[in-house]
Amino acid sequence: MIIIVMGVSGSGKTTIGKLLANSLECEFSDADTFHSPENVEKMRRGIPLSEEDRIPWLQDLQTAIKHWLQENKNVVLACSALKNSYRQFLVVNSDGIKLVYLKGSYELIQMRLKKRSNHYMSEKLLNSQFYTLEEPVDTLSMDVAQPPQIIVQNIRTALEI
Repeated sequence: MIIIVMGVSGSGKTTIGKLLANSLECEFSDADTFHSPENVEKMRRGIPLSEEDRIPWLQDLQTAIKHWLQENKNVVLACSALKNSYRQFLVVNSDGIKLVYLKGSYELIQMRLKKRSNHYMSEKLLNSQFYTLEEPVDTLSMDVAQPPQIIVQNIRTALEI
């Protein structure tokens, strides 16, 4: 099974994803590592990515997901997946892929981003993240105001894993 932990920057995708992968004793992958150096530099400068910037990134992610599924790997993937079209592109097998949406208020996430250091995604991009976000329907949604360990337990309970 591939579990895609999605949400805006600062929602806790990496933190929750790593904790979840550890609790499931499976691999963790961060979609940020699939970005080109050019994309990372744009985001570091506070410039939102264009659709054209995202296409190769999404293609690389889809390739990785297909590879994991072919190898019957269990992987937790932290990935923003902000638009429905991105999620449809990544969910290549609805039986083998589950989406978990980390949902939080703008104020809470902005506060988290202000405290963050050593990450290229600045709080300057938060407006564009929320503007781009198409909240998923029929997806497991978790309130990010809860402690990470509680969120992970709630994910495991809801997905029966």
